[in-house]
Amino acid sequence: MGLIQAFMEHYRSHQTAWANASRGLIAISIPGPQEDVIPGVQWGCATEVFTPAFWKYQSAAFRAQNVNISHCIGKTIIEEVAVCLLGGYGMPAELGLAAFCRLRDRDLLKQATTVDVLEEALHEPFPFDQGQRRYRFPRQKANYLWHAMQTLSCTALPSSSRPLRDFLTSLPGIGPKTASWVVRNHLRSDEVAIIDVHVLRAGTAIGLFPPDVNPSKEYFRLEEIFLRFCDALGEPASLIDALMWDYMRRIGKASAQTRNT
Repeated sequence: MGLIQAFMEHYRSHQTAWANASRGLIAISIPGPQEDVIPGVQWGCATEVFTPAFWKYQSAAFRAQNVNISHCIGKTIIEEVAVCLLGGYGMPAELGLAAFCRLRDRDLLKQATTVDVLEEALHEPFPFDQGQRRYRFPRQKANYLWHAMQTLSCTALPSSSRPLRDFLTSLPGIGPKTASWVVRNHLRSDEVAIIDVHVLRAGTAIGLFPPDVNPSKEYFRLEEIFLRFCDALGEPASLIDALMWDYMRRIGKASAQTRNT
């Protein structure tokens, strides 16, 4: 076997990526591009964007920095529910976060706050560099948030991930994705997954999810596939879904800007 042939045979079964870490340069070992990470999904090349090998490298390189990884925004379960309930589907992340910060800073995230006060605060325009923006469906979200605050203020909550997620989905306006988002953040959990539009796009691109899947009807099946995928990568589900959300969101913004120029 010649040297080049030997190298190619090695590459088919193994690839090594390098990353800067707190202790210096480290090697990240990844199976070969044609190996299956889970049945039917190949690792692909670590140098190609959005392959399983790419996500493995990004996650391992991030962890190598020894950064304290925390997705938590709220200090309490009520605050975390407010963050996730005010954000989510169809709501730009920066607007959802601005809405949460306004309610928190005005000390409105408490049981005594009325629905009308919450709605009024959400109805006020939010200033951004590009101009003022309005929060969509302020009355509906104020109602959902008020009901959640009433329940959470006087209920002993489960301390583990799946039971807490199940409890949260019993509240008005909180579906599996929002409940999983709360649990992921509040408990730093890798036992649930946030299958949002960005994770769905990333998973579909590598053949992890079927292209015609309906997450509103098949959320838990998609979650199970995603968690098995992260386990096969050897990376935390909470970090993989955060990385996918960040990359796919930025790609989407860049595409929109390109279309508008």
